Amino acid sequence: MPAPPISLQATLFRHVSAEKALLYRRVMETFAAAKRQFRLHLRPDEVLADGTWDAQPPRIEEVQAALTQLTEWGNLESQPDTARVASLSDFYRARFLYRLSQGGEAVETALTTFARTLQRRAELQTVALEDITAQLQTLQALADEATPDAAKIHATLRDLVRVFESLADNAQAFMAGIGRSLELQQAQADAVLAYKRRLIDYLERFIGDLVSRSGGIAQRIESLSPRIEPLLWQAAQREARDSAPDDEAEHLDATTRSWQAWRERWRGLRRWFVTHAHEPPQAELLRSKARAAIPQLLAAIATLNERRSGRSDRSADFRMLAGWFAACDSDDEAHRLARAAFALNPARHFSLNPALKDGAPELPASTPWAEAPPLRIHPRLREYGEAAPRGALPRVQARDEERRLLAAQLQEEHAQIEAARQRLATGRPTRLSELGTLDTHAFALFLSLLGEALTAQTMPDEAVELQSSDGLLRIHLQPLDASSLAEIATPAGTFSGRDHQLTITRLDE
Repeated sequence: MPAPPISLQATLFRHVSAEKALLYRRVMETFAAAKRQFRLHLRPDEVLADGTWDAQPPRIEEVQAALTQLTEWGNLESQPDTARVASLSDFYRARFLYRLSQGGEAVETALTTFARTLQRRAELQTVALEDITAQLQTLQALADEATPDAAKIHATLRDLVRVFESLADNAQAFMAGIGRSLELQQAQADAVLAYKRRLIDYLERFIGDLVSRSGGIAQRIESLSPRIEPLLWQAAQREARDSAPDDEAEHLDATTRSWQAWRERWRGLRRWFVTHAHEPPQAELLRSKARAAIPQLLAAIATLNERRSGRSDRSADFRMLAGWFAACDSDDEAHRLARAAFALNPARHFSLNPALKDGAPELPASTPWAEAPPLRIHPRLREYGEAAPRGALPRVQARDEERRLLAAQLQEEHAQIEAARQRLATGRPTRLSELGTLDTHAFALFLSLLGEALTAQTMPDEAVELQSSDGLLRIHLQPLDASSLAEIATPAGTFSGRDHQLTITRLDE
C-alpha cells in the first residue's frame, strides 16, 4: 500500500499543536483506549463519559465540535448512527458513530512510542546476562541433538536476540544519560549524596555481574560458533515460510535474506563478548564506561560543592554591573565606574618607566596616557614576556645538598624495587597462596605484574606467558581450580582471589 502524501501526514498531526490541543488529545486517547478494549465505535456521549479530563469535563457541544474537526483532519472516521432513532425527526438529525481511522491509529501509536521513549529510564540489565546464558545453554543442547527441532531453534534465537538487543539499547542509553549531570548539579545536597550512594552501589553490582558472567558467555559463544551455521539456516527456513506465496526462486531469496540477517545478529552478539581482530569486546567497553561514570558523578558533586561554597558567579557579577551602569546619572559617573570595575587606571608606576628628560619630575599616577611622554618597552619584554632585571646578576646558588638528597632518595627507591624483585622473581613456580606477607613495594610490583598477565588473558582458565612492560621480567601465570582461594597479607589489608601458579624470571641474569 503506497504511503499517504506529505500534506495528509502533516494534517494528521495538526491536533497536537492546535488551539484546543489538550481537548483533542484527550478525545484521541479515549478512542485509543476504546480500541484496546475492542470497541468498534463511540458516540459523543460515550466519549464524554469515558474520557479522562484534567479538570471540569467539557460540554457535549464541545466534544461534538472536536469530533467533527478530528474527522476533517482524518484522525477519525464517521458513519451515520441509526441505532437510537425513535422518530422520523431523529432519523433526519445528524447523528454519527466515530472510530479511529488508519492514519489516526498510526499517529496514536507514534505518539505513544514517543512519550514512552522520553519517559524510559535506561538501566543496566543484570537479569539479561542470566537470560543470555540460559538461551546459549539451550542452543548448545539443540546443537548436540542429531535432528534438532527447527521450531525450538527459531524460538530460542528469537528470544536470545530480543534479550540481547534490550541489553545493548539500555546500556547505551544509560551510559549516555549518566554524563548529563545538569539536574544533579541543581539538586539539594542531601539528594545528591543519596543518589551518589545508590548509583555507586548499582554500578558496582552490575560491573561485578558483568565480569563474572562475560567469561562464561564468551566460552559458550566460542563453542557454538563452529556449529551455529546449520541452526541459523533452519531458523531462516522456518521464518521464510511466512513470506508471501511466490515462485521457488523468490522463496529461496527470502530464505537467504533471513539467513544473512541471523548471521549478522550472531556476529553482533559475538563481538559484544568475544575479542575480534585485536578489538576489545563491547562488554569490556561497557565495563570501562561504567567505571568512568563514578568519576563523572564525583566531578558533578565537586561542582555542586563549589557553588555551595559561595564562589562568585561571573555571569551574575556582569548582570549586577550592568544594573549599576544603568543607574548612573551621567557619563562621567559611568566612566568612573568602568575605571574602577576594570582597573582602567594609568600605570605610570610601571617599573620600566624610563627616566624623563631634562630632569623633569616623575609624573603622578593620575596623568592620562595621552598627555604623558611615550613609554618605550624593551623588545625582550615583547618577545619573551619578561625583561632582564636591572642591576647585577644574582649569585649562582650551590645545589649540592639538594642533589645529594635526590641521589640518596633515588638510591633508596632503587634498593626497595630491587628487593621486591628479589622477593618475587625467583624463577620457580609459586602458588599465590604461598606468597605469605608482602611489603608495600613488593605488593605494588606484584599488582603491576598480575595486572599485565590478566590483561593478556582472553579466557579465565587460560595460561599466559609474557614479558613485563619494562623488559626485565618474564611472567608465567597458570590459573588453578576455580574454587581455590589465595590470600596475601599486605600493610594495607588482605588481598584475596582465585589461586594461580605464578612464575617470575629475571631476564637480566
